[in-house]
Amino acid sequence: MKDEFTPFDDYEKELIESIANDEFEIVHLSTEELNKFKIAASNTGKKDQRMNIRMSSVDMNKLKAKALQVGIPYQTLVSSVLHKYVNN
Repeated sequence: MKDEFTPFDDYEKELIESIANDEFEIVHLSTEELNKFKIAASNTGKKDQRMNIRMSSVDMNKLKAKALQVGIPYQTLVSSVLHKYVNN
């Protein structure tokens, strides 16, 4: 199980290990399939909206400390937490 601020859960760690051990087969896709996946990938992570919020300095400091523990910028942490929340 993954805590919300841990970069990888057990399943993700297993996938990383499998990749490192060359346990995956290369699948050759048609140009049409490849283009479809490229478009989906580019649309998935687009950050095209800006949001400004006000929060207490105590919460901001805790947020920055958590981000530092995980090793990511605090804005990335906020974006990740919000993404997980809205996607259940």
